[in-house]
Amino acid sequence: MMIARGLLQAGARVVISSRKADTCAEAQHLLSEFGDVQAIPADLSRHDECQRLADLVEVDSERLDILVNNAGAMWREPLETFPDEAWDAVIDLNLKSPFWLVQALLPALRRAGTADDPARIINIGSIAAIHVAESPNYSYASSKAALHQLTRVLARELGPQHVTVNAVAPGPFPSQMMASTLDAIGDTIAAKAPLRRLGRDDDMAGIAVFLASRAGSYLTGTIIPVDGGIATTASGT
Repeated sequence: MMIARGLLQAGARVVISSRKADTCAEAQHLLSEFGDVQAIPADLSRHDECQRLADLVEVDSERLDILVNNAGAMWREPLETFPDEAWDAVIDLNLKSPFWLVQALLPALRRAGTADDPARIINIGSIAAIHVAESPNYSYASSKAALHQLTRVLARELGPQHVTVNAVAPGPFPSQMMASTLDAIGDTIAAKAPLRRLGRDDDMAGIAVFLASRAGSYLTGTIIPVDGGIATTASGT
């Protein structure tokens, strides 16, 4: 919700999606004070659901200025017992889903983009794809590394079509996915970060608004760590 809030506060009209209808409704309620937000429940780990979401978005508006691919999953289990389903579930949501959504929404993005003001695709990667954390996460780190490279590949292809493609690589931010980790070792992670803190809502909102704004219109194919310097200067998390 950090990114959605930032875009709403910057004046964007936002569509959010989540697998669970009640989660969508709650997020819409919380975000509605910041602007015009619509919620469409969808299971983005499924190709047909990505297409359904895209169809509903295009019914409401034929153009799409900004696509943020932020759905993600993580699976923690020791190497010796790491199951096949931990690869399938994570790759489907973290890597295939962004690709499927780009495929489905590309016509709307093309209609919105111009040479002076391209449409934007913002993929949410991870610093887990930039450095090796002390606590390994096999399918998650691999999926995010693949998403970073997919970002570059798409940037090269879609640039001439007036669509930029960039990725944000967040470090440790308070979130449902990170809750158990931060409860256990959040203070340790913050202490190892050069800026000596975890990420805040405004840090993530700010980078998304920057990439979506005129200031970010000449960037494409970039992977931007937003992590307090952890991935590039610290010894690990």
